Amino acid sequence: MDGGDQISGTTTGAGGAYRVLARKYRPKSFDDLVGQEPMVRTLTNAFETGRIAQAYMLTGVRGVGKTTTARILARGLNYKTETIDRPTIEMPVLGVHCAEIMEGRHVDVIEMDAASNNGIDNIREIIEAVRYKPVTARYKVYILDEVHMLSGAAFNGLLKTLEEPPEHVKFIFATTEIRKVPVTVLSRCQRFDLRRIESGQLIGLLSSITQKENVEIDGEALAMIARAAEGSARDSLSLLDQAIAHGAGAIRAEDVRAMLGLADRARIVDLFEALMAGRTAEALSLLKHQYDIGADPSVVLQDLAAFTHMVTRFKVVPDPSDQAALPESERQRAAAFAAALSLRVLSRAWQMLIKGIDEVATSSRPLAAADMVLIRIAHVADMPTPDEALRLLKSGAALPASAPASPAPAASLPSGPTASARTGNGGLRPLPAVEAFAAPDPAPQPVPTPSAKAEPAIRFQRFDDLVAYVGMKRDVPLKLALETQVRVIRFDSTLLEFEPVDGAGRGLAAEIMRKVSDWTDTRFSVVVGKGATEPTIAEARAAMKLKARSDARSDPLVAAVLARFPGAEIVDVQIRSEEGADAILPPANIPATENPDEAPEAGED
Repeated sequence: MDGGDQISGTTTGAGGAYRVLARKYRPKSFDDLVGQEPMVRTLTNAFETGRIAQAYMLTGVRGVGKTTTARILARGLNYKTETIDRPTIEMPVLGVHCAEIMEGRHVDVIEMDAASNNGIDNIREIIEAVRYKPVTARYKVYILDEVHMLSGAAFNGLLKTLEEPPEHVKFIFATTEIRKVPVTVLSRCQRFDLRRIESGQLIGLLSSITQKENVEIDGEALAMIARAAEGSARDSLSLLDQAIAHGAGAIRAEDVRAMLGLADRARIVDLFEALMAGRTAEALSLLKHQYDIGADPSVVLQDLAAFTHMVTRFKVVPDPSDQAALPESERQRAAAFAAALSLRVLSRAWQMLIKGIDEVATSSRPLAAADMVLIRIAHVADMPTPDEALRLLKSGAALPASAPASPAPAASLPSGPTASARTGNGGLRPLPAVEAFAAPDPAPQPVPTPSAKAEPAIRFQRFDDLVAYVGMKRDVPLKLALETQVRVIRFDSTLLEFEPVDGAGRGLAAEIMRKVSDWTDTRFSVVVGKGATEPTIAEARAAMKLKARSDARSDPLVAAVLARFPGAEIVDVQIRSEEGADAILPPANIPATENPDEAPEAGED
C-alpha cells in the first residue's frame, strides 16, 4: 500500500467528504498488491518477453483485489511516460493514462458489470466496438466484472471475438465463481487465482495504515480484525474503519471484540481445556460468561472449532509457519495441548463441534443448544478410544468409569495462567495401567514378571498384538508400515522375521527393533528374510472384503437388486447378528456397548 492518495493527491472526496480506507488506500501499482507475488512474477516475465495474452481471467474471494488488479493491469498495458512507451509492470511514476484508468474514467478502458449487463445484446455492443482502434491509449481494454453472471448466449457470442480479437484489444475478466465460467471461455484466457491474504500480511498492512492515520491500536485488536477478514483486504479495511469509529481514535481488543461479537480468545482456550478434562460445569459457566458479555453462542463454537483445528495442526506440524500471527501465549498453550491429546480425541471433538455449530445456527434457543453440544463433548472426554477399549478387553480389565481406576500418575493437560493442573489420558481420565496382551482364545493369561518399573513386562503372542501396541503408542507411520509393508515369516514374543514388500522403507527393520525395544525395555529382534507365505495385514483385509462382496453378489436377493438397478455396486458388507435383523454387529476392532444410552452419537468417534 502507498502512503496516501497517489492519484488524486487528497485524502477526501469531492466537497471534502470522508473517503473510506478501502478506497483511500486502494493499490495503484503492482508493488502495492499484497500477497499476490506469483501473479506479479508471471506478468513480469510475460511483459519482458512480449508474450502478452489477449485475455486474462482473475478469480478469487470477495475483496481480494480482482477489480483493482484489473485496473492496474490495464494501466500497465497502456503505460506511457516521456521515457517509457511500452507495456510494463514497473510504473514508478504516473503515466499519461494512469490517473484516468485507475479512477475508471478512461475512454479506452471500458468497465462493465456483467451482473447487470449479462445479455447477448450487451455482448453485441462489445463485438461491434472492438473493430475500432483506441482513441488515445495503446490498447482498448474491456474489464468485465463478475463475468460468471453472463448468460449462455452471451458467452457463446463472445467466444469468436475472445479467441481472435484485434491486436489493439485486450480482455480482463474477474469472477468469484470460476466454476460457473464455461471451459470454452477459460481455455481462451490466461488465468490467475488471486490468493487469500495471510493473517500476518494483513496485520502488517493494517498496522501501516493505522500509523498513517495516527490511530492507536493494540496488536490483539489487529489480529482480531485480520482473522475476521478471512483473507480479504477490503473486508479488513472496512472493519478497521468501523473499529476506528467505534473506538474514537484509540482501539483496544475489548472494543473490537464487542464490535464483532467475538468471544475472548483466552476464555476460548480455557473452555477447550475444561471440555478435554471433562469438567462440564466449568465449561457451561465459561460459555454463559461469554454470552453475558455479548458473544454469540454460534461464534463461540466456531472459535472453539478453530482452536481445535489449530491444536490438531500443531500435533501434525509442530512448528507451522502459518500460525506466526497468533499471540505467543496462545501458541504455547496450543502446542502443549497438541502434545497431551491424541489425534483421535481431537478429531472427535472437531466432528462434534462442526455438527453442533449447525444445530446452534438453526435453533430457536442458541444458548441452550450450545450447552448441549458442550455437554456431549465433555461427556465423551471420559470414554476410551476404540483401540484403548480393545486393549483393555484383551487384557481382561474392566472398562474405566468416570473416576480414575488406577492410582498411577497420568499425563497432565496443559493449564493456563488461571487454571489448575488437570489429569487426562489423551483427553481421557486415567485408564488402568495395563499393557499386557493376551490371545483371544481361552489360553492362560501370561503372568507379568516383577520389574523395577511400574509397568508389567509386555509379551506379544501374535503379530497382531505388536501392531495394536504400536497403534496404542500413537506411532501412526510405523503402524501403517507394519500393516502394509510386512509379510510375516516367523513371530514370537521377542522376534519378528519378515519379508518386506516392494517399495518398503530400507530402514524399516531397524526402526521396528529400536522402537519396540525402547518401548518394552526388552530386546526385540527383527530379521529380514524371504519366502513369506502370508500376506500383509492390509492385503488380508482387502481379500476378506473382496470375498465378502463376491459372496454377497452371489446371493439371489442381492443379484436381483443389482439386476433391477443397472450400474449399482456393492460398496460394503455388514454381517447382521442372529438376535435380530435390526441389530448390526459393530466392527471387529470396536467393542459393542452394553447400554445403548451410553453409546456415543454417530460421527463422534
